[in-house]
Amino acid sequence: MIERLFTRIANWVAHLAGMPPTFAICVLIIVAWALSGPIFGFSDTWQLVINTGTTIVTFLMVFLIQNTQNRDSAAIQTKLDELIRVSRAHNTFIGIEHLTESEVEEIRDKCEKAAKRHDREVAEAAVKKAVAGKHGSTKKKQPERSVSGS
Repeated sequence: MIERLFTRIANWVAHLAGMPPTFAICVLIIVAWALSGPIFGFSDTWQLVINTGTTIVTFLMVFLIQNTQNRDSAAIQTKLDELIRVSRAHNTFIGIEHLTESEVEEIRDKCEKAAKRHDREVAEAAVKKAVAGKHGSTKKKQPERSVSGS
């Protein structure tokens, strides 16, 4: 129950934090604070108010946003794993998010090299097809040229 409540609050706060009106309100708070500086003589207390407020908000937002991102990341990873599982892709890719960064980088490099090899093979096949089509069409068009040339 507490986890579900926290999740709802985290989602709600993360949603609100990303909205333009929230940004506008924050800008207004900073402007009001800056304009009040002369009234308070730019005192240490005046500075402490904004420093404390921003520190508390930042501290709490880090945990709420991290929670939201962790859940989103896990949900996306689960969806990708399911797509891999039901497709012709390699099931060995399921769970690679648990590997070290260097292990994932090694897999990524291998995938990029395989993709480049595949692209080269596709390009070579296209060239062969185009050349074969050109030779085939030249043979068919020769009689037409002789007829139109006379």
